Order: sequence, then C-alpha cells, then structure tokens
Amino acid sequence: MTNTAKYIFVTGGVTSSLGKGIIAASLAKLLQAQGYRVTIQKLDPYINVDPGTLNPYEHGECYVTEDGAETDLDLGHYERFLNRATSQANNVTTGRIYQSVIDKERRGEFLGKTVQVVPHITDEIKERIQILGKSGDYDIVITEIGGTVGDIESLPYIEAVRQLRWDLGENNGIVIHLTLVPFLSAAGELKTKPTQHSVKTLMESGVQADILVCRTEHNLPKDLRRKLALFCNVKENAVIQSIDASTIYDVPNLMLDEGLDKVVLEKLNLKSDTPDIERWNQFVHRHKNPKSEVTIGLIGKYVELQDSYKSILEAFIHAGAENEVKVKVESVHSEYINKDNVHLKLGHLDGVLVAPGFGERGIDGKIDAVQYVRENNVPFLGICLGMQMAVIEFARNVLGIKDAASSEMNSDTKNAVIDLMEDQKTITDKGGTMRLGAWDCDLKLGSAIRDIYKSESISERHRHRYEFNGDYKAQMEAAGMQATGLNPDTGLVEIVEIPTHPWFIGVQYHPEYKSTVANPHPLFVAFVKAALLHSRGKRSATMAKK
Repeated sequence: MTNTAKYIFVTGGVTSSLGKGIIAASLAKLLQAQGYRVTIQKLDPYINVDPGTLNPYEHGECYVTEDGAETDLDLGHYERFLNRATSQANNVTTGRIYQSVIDKERRGEFLGKTVQVVPHITDEIKERIQILGKSGDYDIVITEIGGTVGDIESLPYIEAVRQLRWDLGENNGIVIHLTLVPFLSAAGELKTKPTQHSVKTLMESGVQADILVCRTEHNLPKDLRRKLALFCNVKENAVIQSIDASTIYDVPNLMLDEGLDKVVLEKLNLKSDTPDIERWNQFVHRHKNPKSEVTIGLIGKYVELQDSYKSILEAFIHAGAENEVKVKVESVHSEYINKDNVHLKLGHLDGVLVAPGFGERGIDGKIDAVQYVRENNVPFLGICLGMQMAVIEFARNVLGIKDAASSEMNSDTKNAVIDLMEDQKTITDKGGTMRLGAWDCDLKLGSAIRDIYKSESISERHRHRYEFNGDYKAQMEAAGMQATGLNPDTGLVEIVEIPTHPWFIGVQYHPEYKSTVANPHPLFVAFVKAALLHSRGKRSATMAKK
C-alpha cells in the first residue's frame, strides 16, 4: 500500500485536559468542510490494552466503535464532529503496541535480535499511525498523542513522530502543539513561560512544533503572539489562540476565525478554500437559541464524573437542538434513591434516563426510579443496564416475581429475568470479550420504536454480557411489556416498551454512540420531544388547578 496521505500530529504540554481532542476534531471539521477526506486517531500512552477494563472514574466513558473496539472517549468527539465512523485502527494504546511486539518476538520474527524501544517499539507505533493513511481512504490523517510532552509514557510516541516526519519528507507531516498561556490575577497578566518551557521540552526530543495552539482565558495581544513566535521558532500566524468557549461546538468557528485551517494547509502544501459549515452553524444557532426547556434526570452511579456519560450528554445536546429545546440534565446518584425519597428526587423531572453500567452498587435505586416513572407516566429511556432494570422492576412489581433479578448481581436467584448470554458462559478474560460493536435488530410492526426509527430493521452498537431471559418473554408480554426489537439471528430481545405508557422504552444497545451533530439519534430526539410534551402537560394541569 502506498502512503499518499498527509499527517498532522497534535501534542500537548503544560497540563492535561487542555482539549487536544476538541482541537483535533475542530480542525478535522474545517478540513472536511473544504472537501478533504479526513480521519483522526488517538495514541494513548497507558499500558492497558484498551479502556474496556478501566474504571469510568479513572478514564471516563469507554466508547465503542462499529467494529467492536473499546476505545478512548475522544473517538466519540471525532465521530460527532465528522459524522464518520471510526474503528479499531483509530485508537492505539501502549499496551496494544507492546503486546504486538512481544507476540512478534515469541514467533521469532526479530531473528534473535535484542528487542528494544528503538527501533522495535517505535517501528510498531509508526506502522500503526500509517494504517489509515495507507488505506487510500484519506487525504489527511490527524493523530492526537495522549498525555503531555515530558511524560515518561509519551517518550516512545514523540520519538516515533520525530522519525516519521523525517521518513515522510517535507510538507507531508506537521506538528501542532497545544499548550497553556495562564493568566496570573495577582500580576494581572498572561504568562508565556509555561509555553516556552513546553516547546523546549518537545525540542529536546528532536521535534519542532510547526503551529502553537494556546489555551487561554483572555485574548492574546499581538505583542505576546510575537514573543511566543520568536521564542518558540514558529511564524507569527502560526500562534493560534484557543480561548475558553461556552460550548465545544463553538471551537470550529473559533479556529476558523484564527485561521488554523489555512496555516495547516499552507504547511502541508495543499489548496485552501472557504469551509462550508452552514449546516454546522444552523445546529449551533438552534443549540444556543432554544424555544423551550426540559429537565431530564440521568440516573447512574458515576454521576460525579460527567465524562462517564459523555456520549449521552452530547446526544441530549444534539436532540435538544433538533427540537429547539434546551435539555437540562440533572444527575441523580442511584445509590441515594429509595422508595421514601424517590418522589422528592424525581417528581419535578420531565423525563428520566436510567444509564448503563456494571455491578451491584446503586441497583436498588435504579429499580425504584423505574417503578416511579412507570407508575407516574413520566417519559423513560433505559439504556443497556437501564433496560435490564426496567425488566427486573416489571417482573417484581407487575408479574409479582419478588425475587426477579439479574444473575450479574445475584448468581443464586431462581428467577434470573436477566441472565448471562450463552456465548459468555465459558469466557474468563474480562478485556474485549463482551458482545461488542454493531448488531442488527428487527423492529416490531406497529411499535413505538419502529415509528421512531421509521425503519423495519436497524443496526446499533452493543457492550454487554447479560441479556433479557427469553424464558420470561411470553409472561412479560401478556402483562403489558412488549419485546419490540429482536436480533434476527439469535432472537435476543434488544428493545422493550410499554404501549399503555405515554413513553416507556428500554434498549439493550447504546444509541448514544451513534448520535452526531449532522444526524441526531432518532431515539434521543423522540425522548426529548416526549419530555417536552410531558412538561407542557404538567404546566397545563397546574394552570387548571389554579
């Protein structure tokens, strides 16, 4: 395969969480809007093979791709901005790199040579970086390198970038360095020293930044930009300001105003044009100018860290803009919900989403929440574990099966209405062994879900080990909970709904992964619309009482 793509490497300095992923996605959006075929990949320095076994408190959401890869949450930003699916090739970890090199050594591929970081690990990194570029599907590949320069974990990646820039030749690979220009309130001024030291650290590894993107709370004056250009060996027009924004969806326009796309294309010796982002700006306008507001409760056990439910929160933004509604998401910790306080915690909400997750903690609170919304006609969406909790609640309180449970939480239950999938029973390794990626689902004629999707069949992404136990399907349906989505090959129940309820749907899959700016997910759009109708109904009832 011939490497015809151009490469952009995005590194970070001074501190983490500056927003390399958002800058990379925003730049990609601007380049895509000029007709270039663009993709983004993330190199993660941690030694885990993938984020699948990482605690959400530690790493935030694990994002699942169409091909079943468990990846970094930044890939969600890439897909939401570009409206293009990513894959296993878009996320590489140190664990995966070392695993591959060790496997090659065991097979004797290095012919008895001593295996070292240079060249063997760096060669593997370079090979992974170029997989997408050599596919022929892309003109530009943006590679975000996790962590910050100077981190021990990042050194092999920075060295691989140094080598690869040399291999690619002039105008084929550039480095964008994202750094921080802090404002010291005591001195009343912006300080450039952290950026200077960060660039110096990068240069000590043999890599010269071509463009500086400076995160700042205040506008960078011209003399400060000139100073940074002088001390950091970049052109003045390559010092780009990234000022704090009210929403991440403002960043493409901020980068357009700063001319980031023009500088990048000039350095890559590519033609620059005016990006067509009219559709994007229509979305931003609707998002910032809602006509109504709804409050939706997000019931979960990781609510202290919003990154744990990143894709859900972004899907609400997309669906809100589509409905011209501001969606105010109220996080409710399921551990602190019980029958005595559930009305107090949920009674004011216009809709309730019970979130995905694993493990026993907070389960009773989720079940109490489902019972409350079912009995009080509050719009409900259950995702993955949330759908399973809806099944358990219905079995206990409608069917009268008081010990109904999931075998995940209670392996001794005699009524496992949620049980381990058959193909999971012999699996002992935890990493990458769940039911993952896109699976087909046929939708029942006359169901609410079929009306929402306006399709007979769909494909959605999964991440689970446990499933609706088909032995209880007939009993559930006779009592009013319908299985309205089935996998055509296995018969697995993917979707349940209660037709007598105003809006009650549980899905085994993760619809949030497929919601993008250009294509808000229909399930979230319908849920937000139902919450709006419920809100108006409550207001009408209150007015009638007066």
